[in-house]
Amino acid sequence: FSFLQERLRYTLVLLLLLHGTDSFYVPGVAPINFHHNDPVEIKAVKLTSSRTQLPYEYYSLPFCQPTKITYKAENLGEVLRGDRIVNTPFQVSMNMEKKCEVLCNFPNKPVTLTVEQSKLIAERIREDYYVHLIADNLPVATRLEFYSNREEEEKKKEKDVQFEHGYRLGFMDGNKFYLHNHLSFILYYHREDVEENQKPTYRVVRFEVIPQSIKLEDLKADEKSMCTLPEATGSAPQEIDPSKENQLLFTYSVHWEESDIKWASRWDTYLTMSDVQIHWFSIINSVVVVFFLSGILSMIIIRTLRKDIANYNKEDDIEDTMEESGWKLVHGDVFRPPQYPMILSSLLGSGIQLFCMILIVIFVAMLGMLSPSSRGALMTTACFLFMFMGVFGGFFAGRLYRTLKGHRWKKGAFCTATLYPGVVFGICFVLNCFIWGKHSSGAVPFPTMVALLCMWFGISLPLVYLGYYFGFRKQPYDNPVRTNQIPRQIPEQRWYMNKFVGILMAGILPFGAMFIELFFIFSAIWENQFYYLFGFLFLVFIILVVSCSQISIVMVYFQLCAEDYRWWWRTFLVSGGSAFYVLIYAIFYFVNKLDIVEFIPSLLYFGYTALMVLSFWLLTGTIGFYAAYMFVRKIYAAVKID
Repeated sequence: FSFLQERLRYTLVLLLLLHGTDSFYVPGVAPINFHHNDPVEIKAVKLTSSRTQLPYEYYSLPFCQPTKITYKAENLGEVLRGDRIVNTPFQVSMNMEKKCEVLCNFPNKPVTLTVEQSKLIAERIREDYYVHLIADNLPVATRLEFYSNREEEEKKKEKDVQFEHGYRLGFMDGNKFYLHNHLSFILYYHREDVEENQKPTYRVVRFEVIPQSIKLEDLKADEKSMCTLPEATGSAPQEIDPSKENQLLFTYSVHWEESDIKWASRWDTYLTMSDVQIHWFSIINSVVVVFFLSGILSMIIIRTLRKDIANYNKEDDIEDTMEESGWKLVHGDVFRPPQYPMILSSLLGSGIQLFCMILIVIFVAMLGMLSPSSRGALMTTACFLFMFMGVFGGFFAGRLYRTLKGHRWKKGAFCTATLYPGVVFGICFVLNCFIWGKHSSGAVPFPTMVALLCMWFGISLPLVYLGYYFGFRKQPYDNPVRTNQIPRQIPEQRWYMNKFVGILMAGILPFGAMFIELFFIFSAIWENQFYYLFGFLFLVFIILVVSCSQISIVMVYFQLCAEDYRWWWRTFLVSGGSAFYVLIYAIFYFVNKLDIVEFIPSLLYFGYTALMVLSFWLLTGTIGFYAAYMFVRKIYAAVKID
C-alpha cells in the first residue's frame, strides 16, 4: 500500500506541476508595470452574500461616486456570474502613502443618508454582504489571523493567516447596525529589475484591506479633505439607524509595502488552501474504491463469463438434454429496440456533448489556461464548448437512432438539439425572473439572453443536425446476434432487481469516489470561494468514468442472467444513480453549511442544484450506457449461437 501511495504521489506532483496556475502568464493576462506615483485604479466588482445568493452591483448602495461612472465591457462568464465591474473615486498612486482622506463631499459637509438608504444599508448588513473591489485585477482580501491547534509553546510565536474574499459591509451588535466607512488599503508591490539608467518599475502583488467603522465626530477632517484617525481604544463605531437620516464620512487610507512575491505567483495568497491533505486522502480513497471495483469485476465477471462461454460453446450433443439458463437464453431479444428510441438517443447525445465539454474544460484548466485571474473565462469556455460539441452529440445520437431502427432522423436531430438545452433554458429563465424581481446583478440581462438563444439556434442546432446527418448515414452498430420476431416472456424478477434498488446500489461507489471534491466545488459555487485544484479534479473525473463503466457492466450482467433483456433504458437510469446521491448531498449541504432562510435564495439553490443533478445524471448515465453496450456486444459475439 505504501508503494501505491508513493506512485500516486509522483503522479499527482506531476499533475500539479502541469496545472501550475502560477507558473506562467495566462494567455491574455499580461503584467502591468507602474512607475512611482502612477495611478493604480481601484474598481468595484459586486456585493455578495452566501446567505442570499443574490449579487448586487456596487452602486446599488449609496457609496461615493466618481464624476463619471464607467462600466468595463464584460465577457459572457462575468455577466452570468453577476460581476458588474465599475470605477470608484478612490485615488491611489503607486508607492504614495495616504494617512487619511475623505472620499466624497467636502469635509465640513458629511454624506447624508436618507431613511430609505439607511434602511437598505441596514438590510444588507443584516444579510451579511461582502464588498468586492479589485486593484490591477487583484481582488481585495481581508486578513484573518488565528492560532491553530498547535503546541502551547508554538502558539506564542506563530499565528495562522487566512484570507477572506472582499470585506464585510458592516457588522451588527445586538440590534444595532454599524457600517465600515473607513477602509485602510494595504497594497504590496514587487520591484522589478531594470537597467541602471531607467526608472524603477513596480508591480502590484497583493491587495488587502482593513475595514473600520468610525463615528463622524471622531473623524477630524480639515478643508483639504485630510482627516485624522482617532486612537484605536477611544473611538466609537459609525451606527446606521434605519429609522432616521444618518450623517457620516466615507474615508480611506493607503499604505504600500515591498514584497518578495513575484507577479507570476501573486494569486497564491488567494488560492492557499489549508486542506490539500484532504484532497490527497480523497484521491487515495477513490483509487482504492476503483481497485476494489476492478477486483470484483475481474473475479466475478471474467471467471464466470469464461465458464459460461466455455459451457455454451461445448459440443451440443453432450448438453442437448440440459436446459439452457442464464444470459445466453435471451440472445434472441437482447438487441430488441427499446420503447421511445428517439428520446433515448437524444438524451445520450446530450450526455456525449456534456462529456466532451467537461473533459476539455477540466484539461485546459489543469494546464493553467483558465486561472481565476481571467475572470469568467471558465464559464465562457464551457458555454462555447457545449455549443461546438453539438457535432459529436449529434453524430453519436444519429448512429444509435439508426441502430435502434429509427427512421425520422430530422425529428430526432431536432429532439437532440432542444431537449436538454430546452430544460436548462426553461429553468434558468424562471429563476432569472425571480432574480430580476430582486433587482440583483445576478439577473442575466435581456441582450445576453438573446445572444445565448442565438448561440443555441445559430451554432449548436446546425452542428447537431450536421453530426446527426453523418451519424445516421453511417453503418449502424454491428449487433452480433439476430433478434427473434416474437419477444420472449420475462420471468418474475426478485425484489433486488427493482430499478430503484439498482439506482441505490449502483450510485454509491461512483459517488464515494468523488464526494470530497464535490464539497470543494459546492463551496466555490455557494460561498464565493476560488476553486483551482483542477489537477485533482481531472483525476477524480477519470476515476468517475472508470467506476461508472465498471458498475454499469456488473449491473447489466446480473440483469441478463435474470433473463431480463430490457436493459437499454434501465442501464441509462441505473448508471446515473450517483446523481441521486448528489441530490441528497446538496440537501445536506443546504441544511448544515448554508445560512439561507428566505424563499428566493432557497429557490435559486434548489433550481441550480436540479440543473447540476440533471446534467450529472446525463453524464454518468451516458458513460455507463456505452460501457454496458460494448460489454453486451462483446459477450454475445463470443458465444456460438445456432
